[in-house]
Amino acid sequence: MSENSLGKKEGLLSIYRDVCCHEAQVVPGEAPSLLPDGKRFRLVWHDEFNGDRLDDSKWGYRLNFWGRRAPWYAAPEDQAVEVKDGKVHLKIIRRPDGQLASPQLQTGELLWDYPQERVDGRLWFLPPRQPPKFTHALGYYECRCRLQQEAGWWSAFWMQTETQGANLDPARSGIEHDIMESFEPGLVAPHAFHYNGYGDEYRTFNSTYVYDREQEIGRDITPVDKTAFHTFGLLWEPSGYTAFIDGRPSGHRLGQGGQGKYQEAVSLVPEFILISTEVKGFRNPAEDHPPLPESLHAADCQDAFIVDYVRVFDIEG
Repeated sequence: MSENSLGKKEGLLSIYRDVCCHEAQVVPGEAPSLLPDGKRFRLVWHDEFNGDRLDDSKWGYRLNFWGRRAPWYAAPEDQAVEVKDGKVHLKIIRRPDGQLASPQLQTGELLWDYPQERVDGRLWFLPPRQPPKFTHALGYYECRCRLQQEAGWWSAFWMQTETQGANLDPARSGIEHDIMESFEPGLVAPHAFHYNGYGDEYRTFNSTYVYDREQEIGRDITPVDKTAFHTFGLLWEPSGYTAFIDGRPSGHRLGQGGQGKYQEAVSLVPEFILISTEVKGFRNPAEDHPPLPESLHAADCQDAFIVDYVRVFDIEG
């Protein structure tokens, strides 16, 4: 890393290292939120996962991928989602054909994922759809969760828009916000942001990139205690993003800077929320499955990504 790049990174971090969070009891009887200091917030949507079933007025299942049914996504009938003890458990199931699947829960749908239909012999790209259960722009987004315990699959808390990549203005078409991704037990990837679709115009940036002539020269993984619950937050403002892990800033503030592929931007349109899991290597037909990871054999597919709550706040000042 060059001296100039290191200095730039240290400068960015020094600006935000004192922006911490404070505990706030926003839902009586539930775990407190960790809200960024210096601002006032109002709770506008939340799920504490009480009761004995998933609230289908708040969550749906992602079942499709690039316009076709994705067998690696668990459906409601797979019973891979269990609500108990005030938490939702996202689990792995194994179908009779050997297909491993796990759930992706969402409060809206990505337009690209709607299954294509033919009407009177013509391809119709917009089949009947359901209105989103919840979308929101700007504010503070928070999830308290315990990561998966076994290797071989991953968990995430993230956001998308219905029209992501529909045009080359991310302020209007939206940005994928990857607030928390854990691809290995106890390890959290940098908070990543993706826009302009996934073709030639694709752009990305994340919370630990250091920019130097369009080269990625810094990318950190954050270790956490995999047996404990952790709180992940994203402060989304018109001027940029600040991510938090357990009430402390994680990486540097984003939304201005970068160049080339790593150009930063800010979404200004409503986005929907996802809490999701996926087994590695299973985006294939059943006959092409890779060997089942030994860790999942040992767990007999009983591992779970456990979410205590998801909350969304407006910034009031």
